[in-house]
Amino acid sequence: MGAPGLVAETVWNKMESTRSVTEDQLSILHFLFGKNMERATRIVDQRGVKRISGEPSGRFVFQVVGESRRLEEYLCFPERYCACYSFFYDIVSRGDQLFCKHQLAARLGAALGVCINVKVSDEQLAELLAKL
Repeated sequence: MGAPGLVAETVWNKMESTRSVTEDQLSILHFLFGKNMERATRIVDQRGVKRISGEPSGRFVFQVVGESRRLEEYLCFPERYCACYSFFYDIVSRGDQLFCKHQLAARLGAALGVCINVKVSDEQLAELLAKL
């Protein structure tokens, strides 16, 4: 994970425990993630993060809106994966970033408790994930 990842994890954990964000925390995250954090904040402000939970298992995935005019939605596991092009290009291929804006938006929305919660059956969740 490295030092930047550990610093970010500490900030996320503090935000999750208080369900709030301070100016200092946002400054740290902006320093670590730059424009991706700005974009993630806009997505969260526009209520663009859904937390889709399967029942009865409780397993979940995030669905995050993109910023293009087409308003595509990307399935996302905040700490591991996003289905967007930027994830593969900037993170997997080039290693330029730690996370894409969708991963950051999902993490921010979850930390602040502002995700739109959607409950589906475990079968529906499996079908959604099978499309990846």
